[in-house]
Amino acid sequence: MKRFTFIAVCFALSMAFAVSASAQVPAATTTGPGKIGLVNVNAFSDEKAGIAKFRTALASLDAEFKPAADQLNTKRARYQTLAGEIQKLQQPAPTGVPAANNQATLSAKVEEAQNLEIEIKRLQEDLKNKSDRRSQQVVGPVYADIVKSLSDFAKQKGYAMILDGAKLEEAGILIGFDDKYDVTKEFIAFYNARPAGTATTATPK
Repeated sequence: MKRFTFIAVCFALSMAFAVSASAQVPAATTTGPGKIGLVNVNAFSDEKAGIAKFRTALASLDAEFKPAADQLNTKRARYQTLAGEIQKLQQPAPTGVPAANNQATLSAKVEEAQNLEIEIKRLQEDLKNKSDRRSQQVVGPVYADIVKSLSDFAKQKGYAMILDGAKLEEAGILIGFDDKYDVTKEFIAFYNARPAGTATTATPK
């Protein structure tokens, strides 16, 4: 599965898909009006078997913020280099190297590292704020459409409820299940097969 390098850090999905006909959770079953399905939300971004529209939205964000992310990574690399140089300079000076010169070089690199640390923190915060805002605008409508489509899918296939199995596993609530409850592939195929005009567009907030 391809991992979108920047979005993987700056954009975290928070999906809780539940479509229910009543307030009570019915007993787990795969047949009849009370059957329950599970989806693995993480599979939606799979490069080959995921939701095409969702992958496209993530890829567009990744491309949009790549220059800023590359700049931040360059500064991080420089900071790591400085840390190594500072560590070496803090060792006893070699024979023949004036201590005063060694101390001056050390002070200069420490100051550069301190300034770089502040700059990196500022860039990280700025990048996160901008990416969060753009995520709502670019991925938000797709997210809303996926949620609506899960409701349509549940009604069409006769599911009383479809749960986000990935989130349940992360929370330690779902510790084991039969694969026949997993409708991830079926839903992805259902969503990808829909005509483009059926998608609903959520207004960015």
